[in-house]
Amino acid sequence: MRQSKTGARVEIRVGAPLKAALDATPRRSPIILTNKAGRPWTEHGFRASWRLACIAAGIAELRFNDLRGTAVTRLALSGASAPQIAYLTGHSLRDVHQILDAHYLHRDPALGEAAITKLEMGYAKRVGGEN
Repeated sequence: MRQSKTGARVEIRVGAPLKAALDATPRRSPIILTNKAGRPWTEHGFRASWRLACIAAGIAELRFNDLRGTAVTRLALSGASAPQIAYLTGHSLRDVHQILDAHYLHRDPALGEAAITKLEMGYAKRVGGEN
């Protein structure tokens, strides 16, 4: 797959839950994202279908590209490094850091808790090693 803005090739391994769902879904085409006729979506058709799905789900002000930012965040919270995230999403390293810094990581108190836990563990090792 090619990232549309930069043309960078992006290969993504399918996670087990998604693979199971895809394997269980009958398809008439090897292409996953197709319209009701089984043909690849056009940009306009996909945009219209996305808008209808958001309306049906009661979601306002969400763009499809916001899912990439969410993926950046979830990958970071799972311990993926910025280079790993950039490879999977097709973002530059600078963009990954910018997304994490501007929109997401400062909102997750679990990151602060994890940092304090690591600090305490490091301190305990230093103090324990001095005896």
